Amino acid sequence: MSEPPMDTGTMGGAGARRVQRFPVQGGRNSMHQWPRIVGFWRGVWNTAIILVGRYIPWIGVKNALYRKALGMRIGRDASLGFMVMVDLFFPQLISIGENTIIGYNTTILCHEFLVDEYRIGRVEIGPNVMIGANCTILPGVSIGAGAVVSAHSLINKDVPAGAVVGGVPARPIQKNR
Repeated sequence: MSEPPMDTGTMGGAGARRVQRFPVQGGRNSMHQWPRIVGFWRGVWNTAIILVGRYIPWIGVKNALYRKALGMRIGRDASLGFMVMVDLFFPQLISIGENTIIGYNTTILCHEFLVDEYRIGRVEIGPNVMIGANCTILPGVSIGAGAVVSAHSLINKDVPAGAVVGGVPARPIQKNR
């Protein structure tokens, strides 16, 4: 697997996601750069494994496949629902805590391709977290232990432990439990 170019800095500011930014040159947008950034065959391998994993109904088999073939960190008794889409290019940057549930068709991203740059960041999901169906989790965020994320939410910043959040973008919808 190819290593990404050197980091040019981390996005700053209150509530900012922890991502590394990498500028691209040559007039083409950053998505055209993926084979150089990730490696062509690594991208093909990850895609094949994730496509199989999205449809496997057996949680233990899916978790083992993602751990061994993609390098994801998945805690004991964690459950990734049917059609959960993990990052194609950097799944090894995803960490999911024990006894966490990630609902149907949720997308977990560790990269963003923009016109002039791409960004990469870890996603850390704590133990005993409940993430509803059809959510999108952006790179560089952390979801704390025991948090609840309602269905159809966009997680674009950290979620504190025990918080209940929802919406686009996600905001607190109830005081911490």
